Amino acid sequence: MTIPDRYGVWAPEPENVRLVVDGTEHPLTRGDDGWWTTDEVMPVVGARYGFRIDGDDSVRPDPRSRFQPEGVHAPSEVVDPARFTWTDDAWTGRPARGGVIYEMHIGTYTPEGTLDAAAAKLEHLVELGVEFVELLPVNGVNGEWNWGYDGVAWFAVHAPYGGPDAYDRFVDRAHALGLGVIQDVVYNHLGPSGNYLPLYGPYLVQGLANTWGDSVNVEEPEVRRYVLDNVRMWFRDHHVDGLRLDAVHAIRDTTRPHILAEMASETDAFSSFVGKPLSLIAESDLNDPVMFRPREASGYGLAGQWSDDFHHAVHVAVTGETNGYYADFAPLTALAKVLDQGFFHDGTWSSFRGKRHGRPIDRGTSPTTALVVANQNHDQIGNRAAGDRLAATVSDEGLVIAAALTLLGPFTPMLFMGEEFAATTPWQFFTSHPEPDLGKITAEGRIKEFAEHGWDESTVPDPQDPTTFTNSKLDWSDVESERGARILNAYRVLVALRRTDEAFVDHRYEANAVRFSEDERWLVLTRGLLGPTAAPVHVVVNLSDDPAEVPLVGATGEVLFSFGDADFDTDGVRFAGRGLVVVR
Repeated sequence: MTIPDRYGVWAPEPENVRLVVDGTEHPLTRGDDGWWTTDEVMPVVGARYGFRIDGDDSVRPDPRSRFQPEGVHAPSEVVDPARFTWTDDAWTGRPARGGVIYEMHIGTYTPEGTLDAAAAKLEHLVELGVEFVELLPVNGVNGEWNWGYDGVAWFAVHAPYGGPDAYDRFVDRAHALGLGVIQDVVYNHLGPSGNYLPLYGPYLVQGLANTWGDSVNVEEPEVRRYVLDNVRMWFRDHHVDGLRLDAVHAIRDTTRPHILAEMASETDAFSSFVGKPLSLIAESDLNDPVMFRPREASGYGLAGQWSDDFHHAVHVAVTGETNGYYADFAPLTALAKVLDQGFFHDGTWSSFRGKRHGRPIDRGTSPTTALVVANQNHDQIGNRAAGDRLAATVSDEGLVIAAALTLLGPFTPMLFMGEEFAATTPWQFFTSHPEPDLGKITAEGRIKEFAEHGWDESTVPDPQDPTTFTNSKLDWSDVESERGARILNAYRVLVALRRTDEAFVDHRYEANAVRFSEDERWLVLTRGLLGPTAAPVHVVVNLSDDPAEVPLVGATGEVLFSFGDADFDTDGVRFAGRGLVVVR
């Protein structure tokens, strides 16, 4: 795609829309389809432009703006999507299913907080063995820093990160290093500041709200096309390899096909066109395999979805926390069920929700890798009162057990930046809303939310305080610390095992088995039961600080990795305390 051949905007509701280019106003003509266009002036790269709507003299940004150099309230800038000289012709990509994913927030990954600075540190991921880097949302958002989920300019890359040019340099560099890129995108709501879409037309459904505001009106054909065009933009113009779709349970769509199925259909078609795998992964709270069931079987046909059940089960197992939504995951039975069946809540009673929740996965037709799992991610850390990571409270043995269950389990593993070296910095909820009232509401709402969950209000940092943001930046000296180096080495070994041992690449549920002792708090996950050649591998963990003897039958005695005080012999594994042994 090249620079648009004319200015235009879909605005079916206003009586009059005028174009302003570099300070000069031009009339627009409305078509029967609600699009306003002109042939009086042509787009030129670098021109600043926007629209005046009805009697408002303010210049509003283009809903399809590719760049907001002065922020989301200012005019848009014309960008040529084909301007970048790509060097990734040799990049053939790979499916996201089964790949090791690394979740990254650009603003806190490096001290500089830019795409170029992050690109300069991608070798760290290559050495770790990561195969995909997943970026939290980078679209235009009001303020300097934000998690990204308050975005309002869906087609633009946040200017403080470096804008679209820096984004393309990042992707090109990643591909040169053999890394795929997954972009987190938000189609369920818009942020509270800078959202001018309702001035143009029925982009939102007034009164039909989700947790974050009015729902996006995806049942309106032009709005639906707006969303689908954004999906295509990331693949076509920015060469990304996948999209993570934020909170799809908050997307309201009663049409058929569902917009998620339509996204998947168009993505698969474009994948065939460009000749490389392209993946869509949903974040869904529904525990419904319709997300990744093939469209031929009345599913949406996405590559996969996040699994909170896995996180909750592992978190409880290594921390002992059972408050709030962790309560149902207290027994080790929960972890065993997740490892064996994918979902814990698959029609079972959820005490946190006060109702039955989820649907079972058809283990005969769905691959295990359709579930993306993590023992830490931006939500599960950042939505804690103090934004504390596992490393703040869990022993080294506990951290490596959590990593082993994530990386050597049957699902698609995802790591959160810094966990691989036991980062000492928290990852907290931060905003930089320029509007004082909005900042105050955000801070007060955060305190109220945690008070309802029983957390100490005094431990909740002010999201608007700049130190909340700066405190959340990774401290790369942690890599050189004794603890950081030890944990990083363990992660590298575990990733290498996953990538090189045949037992860990079988994606059939029936290729795995789980044994455990509720009383003694040990668990054995066996991988590779269906062969075809290598003997199965047993991931043996002691989750208790007490000694334990774990019987094993049929193990050859080849210890692939161990962490903690443990010995293996023909009878099994003897632990002096919490620890891990991976043995064939």
